[in-house]
Amino acid sequence: MSIRTQNITKIYGTQVVLDKVTFDINKGEVVGLLGPNGAGKSTLMKIITCFIPPTSGEAFVDEMEVMSHADEVKKKVGYLPENNPLYLDMYVKEYLMFIAGIHKLGNASKKRVGDIIGITGLGIEQNKKIGMLSKGYRQRVGLAQALIHDPDVLILDEPTSGLDPNQLVEIRNLVKEIGKEKTVMLSTHIMQEVEAVCDRAIIIHQGKIVADDRTINLSTLKTRDIVTVEFGSPVNEKQLRSISGVLKIEKTGENTWRLLSREGEDIRPTINKFVIENKLTLLSLQREEQKLEEVFQYLTKEN
Repeated sequence: MSIRTQNITKIYGTQVVLDKVTFDINKGEVVGLLGPNGAGKSTLMKIITCFIPPTSGEAFVDEMEVMSHADEVKKKVGYLPENNPLYLDMYVKEYLMFIAGIHKLGNASKKRVGDIIGITGLGIEQNKKIGMLSKGYRQRVGLAQALIHDPDVLILDEPTSGLDPNQLVEIRNLVKEIGKEKTVMLSTHIMQEVEAVCDRAIIIHQGKIVADDRTINLSTLKTRDIVTVEFGSPVNEKQLRSISGVLKIEKTGENTWRLLSREGEDIRPTINKFVIENKLTLLSLQREEQKLEEVFQYLTKEN
């Protein structure tokens, strides 16, 4: 596995930011870490990139535990933080040579910087000061510094935040191209980002993983159902949780509920069984098909 986490938990004071987060990402995957602001995405990325320790649990990069092998892990990981910190008074090429020096590339620095400038499309801007660049080109510089040491794993935190539509397309295409050769994990709360770039999405909400699937499955809901049920008399949430295969429950009316199924399960027969066993009246049962954006909103809705 390129990235693996086991029960990662992070607590600040009394606030649980991450709660037993566990997943594997294989070599060559482009995975979107999806969630609303404050879900714990950036914290998780900082743990994987050795910037902060977890309260409990472990994270691994190429089977190396990140806190006990931090120096080795940093050689294998390229990281673009959300705020993309850059030295604005430095020239693009000068800055990248500086970063190459930090990574101790030695005599290979000049060639590597030239290659990365070509890969990230910075050729026409390489002799400008970073402070003079548009945000789109600054993001390219951030990607260039993350790639300079040819890492196996690339971690990108909100790589398209604040970009205009043209810049969005450029950066997305660049990330897609990079993902052909490297393992990429990027965080975002933009559904289109995931659909355009990622093979798989992990949705995180209030520090917990609420969905982990191939993007195409999440987009088309071929493996999950949302069923709206109306009963003839009151039913409480505790009763509904006894229905086999139900992942999440939402009350939408006096006796009306929306039920999200677990992956690969058709909950309609178990709902009918529940109705018969509890001697209830079923007024309606309707299966909905949702798109990724609607799935995200449903899974991350505040209770």
